[in-house]
Amino acid sequence: MKPAGRAFVWIFVGYWNRFGLGTYHKPHLMNSRSPKFRWIVAGALLLTVFLAYRYFGGARDAVGYITAEVTRGPVIRAVTATGTVNPEVTVQVGTYVSGPIVAIYADFNSPVKAGQLIAKIDSRPFEIRVAGARAALANAKAQLLKTQAVLLYQKSTHERTAALLKENAVSLDAVDSARSAYDQAVAQVELDKAAIQQAGANLKDAQVQLGYTSIVSPVDGTVVSRNVDVGQTVAASFQTPTLFLIARDLAQMQVDANVSEADIGEVHDGLRASFTVDAYPDREFAGTVRQVRNAPITVQNVVTYDVVIAVPNPQMLLKPGMTANVTLVLARRDNVLRVPIEALRFSPSGFAGTRHARADNKDAHVDSRVWVQSGGSLEPVVVKTGLEDGRWAELLDGALKPGDVLVTGEVRALTAPPLGGAMRIPR
Repeated sequence: MKPAGRAFVWIFVGYWNRFGLGTYHKPHLMNSRSPKFRWIVAGALLLTVFLAYRYFGGARDAVGYITAEVTRGPVIRAVTATGTVNPEVTVQVGTYVSGPIVAIYADFNSPVKAGQLIAKIDSRPFEIRVAGARAALANAKAQLLKTQAVLLYQKSTHERTAALLKENAVSLDAVDSARSAYDQAVAQVELDKAAIQQAGANLKDAQVQLGYTSIVSPVDGTVVSRNVDVGQTVAASFQTPTLFLIARDLAQMQVDANVSEADIGEVHDGLRASFTVDAYPDREFAGTVRQVRNAPITVQNVVTYDVVIAVPNPQMLLKPGMTANVTLVLARRDNVLRVPIEALRFSPSGFAGTRHARADNKDAHVDSRVWVQSGGSLEPVVVKTGLEDGRWAELLDGALKPGDVLVTGEVRALTAPPLGGAMRIPR
């Protein structure tokens, strides 16, 4: 007898002694010592003890079972990650020269062609430099002509002096002096030619600087961002400022997904991927892994790797910067017989062990035990499973068929047994 039942028995004995039910007296209905009154109290106490034992002393744990059915469907093992939608190629358009912006010919979302003028920096200072360099080049050329004329004179002088020396009409020193003047004129001609080359280079540099005042698009694409306005002065002295961001082709996007180091081992080029974005929560986009980059990304001691997923965007629904919830499909089985993972992990109370240890290969076949509910009893069935996805396990062999009811868990409740003595097991 349980402790609650024993307690009520002691209460009953105490009441029996309290009212003196074991002693006979003269019968009187209102007298607590009358036999009739004693038997009424005794019957009430017996009924109280029976009911208390029935609902408290005899209570026990009733076991109910959580069940699930064997079904057919896909089993997909996948890796989940988050990422960002980006254009495949984004060009930062800056400026090589400094000056105020005098005109802008492209705005946000403007389609542009390679070589198209999209902004203009004030070119007047650079035009002046070009004019000065052109004048310096003309001066160098004129100087060369002058030097060449001097060379002809010095050459003639040297030749006449040499002829007079043969007739002893001049001294040797006069001949050497004429020779030196001629050699200096030859050297001056070469020096003036070098000066012309330098002046030409300065002119080209000034022309290049002038050309940089016209900001042109380097690629065919769409302007994603514009960071300047007319009248704003840009300074390129220390670093090149970014004036525009141009996406080369928004019809072909990519998702840069951050995959954890625990999952990166099974990710490779060519894997199918799917993802959703908050803008279209009910729509799933498909892509293919194009590159798994080796450079680690460490944030707060968490290491991830950038997985680049190529995504077609013909309808222009995806926009740069959208957050993508990515699923990378590592393995897939379609229309296979499958059992819930919880059924493989379940074992009835008092029964130790349900399945063998799994091999390192996640696709290895494993012998497991599941429990089938038949009526009010459980029957063990040994099955062989294959691919698992965290929710379902592929069923490769066994005596199960679609619709069989498997037990996945127990539910215990404190209930009194029925009067017939049999326990009712809820389905």
